[in-house]
Amino acid sequence: MKFTDGFWHVRPGVDAQYAQEAYDVEAVGDRLVVSAPTKVIERRGDTLNRALLTVTLSSPLDGVIGVRIENHRGDTPHRGFELVGAEQGAGTATADDDGGVLTAGPLTARITRGAPWNLTFEADGRVLTSSGHKSVGRMGLGRDAPVTTEPAGVAGVTATGRAPSPSYLHAQLSLGVGELVYGLGERFGPFVKNGQTVDIWNADGGTSSEQSYKNIPFYLTNRGYGVFVNHPEHVSFEVGSEAVERVQFSVPGEALEYFVIHGPTPAEILERYTRLTGRPAQVPAWSYGLWLSTSFTTDYDEQTVAHFVDGMAERGLPLSVFHFDCFWMREFNWSDFEWDTRVFPDPEGMLGRLHEKGLRISAWINPYIGQRSRLFDEAAQAGYLVRRNDGTVWQWDLWQAGMGLVDFTNPDATTWFQDKIRTLLGQGVDAIKTDFGERIPLGVRWHDGTPDGTMHNLYPQLYNRAVFDVLEEVRGPGEAVLFARSATAGGQQMPVHWGGDNSSSFESMAETLRGGLSLALSGFGYWSHDIGGFEGSPDPAVFKRWLAFGLLSSHSRLHGSTSYRVPWAFDTGEEPAGQSAVDVTRTFARLKLSLMPYLYAVGLEAHTRGTPFMRPMQLAFPEDPAVAHLDRQYMLGPDVLVAPVFSAAGEVEYYLPAGTWTQLLTGEVAAGGAWRREVHGFDTLPLWVREGAVLVTGSTSDRPDYDYLEDPLVTVYPGAADGTAVRVVTPDGSSGEFRVYRSEDGYRVSGPPGVAFRARRAGAAEVASDGGSVELG
Repeated sequence: MKFTDGFWHVRPGVDAQYAQEAYDVEAVGDRLVVSAPTKVIERRGDTLNRALLTVTLSSPLDGVIGVRIENHRGDTPHRGFELVGAEQGAGTATADDDGGVLTAGPLTARITRGAPWNLTFEADGRVLTSSGHKSVGRMGLGRDAPVTTEPAGVAGVTATGRAPSPSYLHAQLSLGVGELVYGLGERFGPFVKNGQTVDIWNADGGTSSEQSYKNIPFYLTNRGYGVFVNHPEHVSFEVGSEAVERVQFSVPGEALEYFVIHGPTPAEILERYTRLTGRPAQVPAWSYGLWLSTSFTTDYDEQTVAHFVDGMAERGLPLSVFHFDCFWMREFNWSDFEWDTRVFPDPEGMLGRLHEKGLRISAWINPYIGQRSRLFDEAAQAGYLVRRNDGTVWQWDLWQAGMGLVDFTNPDATTWFQDKIRTLLGQGVDAIKTDFGERIPLGVRWHDGTPDGTMHNLYPQLYNRAVFDVLEEVRGPGEAVLFARSATAGGQQMPVHWGGDNSSSFESMAETLRGGLSLALSGFGYWSHDIGGFEGSPDPAVFKRWLAFGLLSSHSRLHGSTSYRVPWAFDTGEEPAGQSAVDVTRTFARLKLSLMPYLYAVGLEAHTRGTPFMRPMQLAFPEDPAVAHLDRQYMLGPDVLVAPVFSAAGEVEYYLPAGTWTQLLTGEVAAGGAWRREVHGFDTLPLWVREGAVLVTGSTSDRPDYDYLEDPLVTVYPGAADGTAVRVVTPDGSSGEFRVYRSEDGYRVSGPPGVAFRARRAGAAEVASDGGSVELG
């Protein structure tokens, strides 16, 4: 939100009161408490008739420092996010005549006593960022304040765009020369956020707008730190825009809290951030396989489903999950959790038959209940639906007629909703697609009294948590998986999330990838998207290029809106060998399955460390300035570079960082530190293995949850260091380690005792072992 009119002036109707000095600095236990008047106090009369901001510095974790700015402390108690990793006494505070210092491991906050206001954050012998003159302020708004940058629906914004909230608190942190900002959720516009205004306000705006389904008030920069604003309500970020030398963030009300998180690397920043807000849960191995959906508004019944499933098997297309979208329930009833018996007369029998074919089952739900459903009256009478301030049930028609919204702040409503999920799981459903969660109204009251402006972004957290907890309860930890659309900070704990409603074009494919990479730098470990796009029907070229991208993503789903997404629907039968949609699906689905020993380990790292499965180049190569703006390629785990092709003709331009790289599909070896331009058929794309990698792949072509220690292939790539160890963990939890040693003739590879494996140097023939070790010349 913009409050100023250029460098010197504020906008009409804005009363800006800035922290002018650190008047008092006290060490209170493990905290620093700073009194910051909005005028330099030169005489006693200067204390009258003005705001005094209280700034408290503390530390919830090693390497993390929190800053809380308060004006009127009697305001509504602040409800921040759940900080699951916070610890007591993580920092050490001292104060003297010069000011105060708070130290939290490698990170130090230093406040200088007196004027001008000066708060710095330091690590590694340098200042990471600072809060200087006019960077902390209370903004009072008069009736004529032209605040026009709030998104629709925030705080009851009127048609003129003026927000009625009487005051805002803002903070600004400095941006250095060449400093770039990333993150702030799943954002589909420019990947680098400098120069943008970003509103943290969940909305169902599709992927081709500035709106986002997953708004995360967290960013990181290429200077070794991140910033997390601990407010579920609307947060407005001005990223080097209103003040081009600073990042500004503002919230309505009389308190503002943020955390500075040290790295120094992007991976270490994410590790600390996800330790604070929660790590992604481990997802089951079967979820990494290909998912096929009925699609949204298409006609289908059990015969259609069986035709799709059998058609995939007949064409040799490995399928892991079948998804039933909205119309498994009767129209106008969503969500009543009852199968539409007109098209599914025997749901339990049908699900059993699909399980016999080796498939898992996913089913769609949303948190709304249509008025036509028998559950509507049940929920309304029990007080389980959100109500307006006048006590009536909130309803609208913009999805299902007369629908109400489940109030997950009511424990009884949550239990009631979870019982419906338990019944569904008992019928044979394995995973739940938790759609929606963004269209959360204002002007309503919540059971627990949370202000509606706070609950808007926080709602999907409660919704997804309610479902995920039942999945873990019934299926067990490590077996629960969602397909969720909306989220906020901490939502990464309940994977998987998908990128929402995209369109069927190369442009939308590219914006989809930008959104996923932005979400990865916002703390989310797993991510998926609708292969081929959701809206419209993709032409065969778009569909086939998207197949390669989708099957080299964390999770892979074929899903659309008005048309089926079975691969043969995009073929004429006249395509050259290997170039049909069926061929491309088979090629990349089997490639992903062969990579499962590697990919499963990548997923475990997302769970244990918070390092995302799909890694932006800036995360993987933070010391290489050439990757700073790259958003059309990524690392799949630590060792495999993927550059999707965004053209029908197969033209692609991408960057290989320094080092020796080996093409996974062809065995070509190339030197990095350079851009490459290539042309690819539909069955290939730039897919390179990093120097020094040791890649373990599997022998199956049917399913993702096989025994990764049964006849694995160990490939040693150029530059592998002596003693390189690779631990392979199987879906049942057993594990074994492969270790590579340099020898006079090349390499020696040792494996787990009693495990037969094959090994090779990249580009050379395989050498078999029946256990023990093998020599590679």
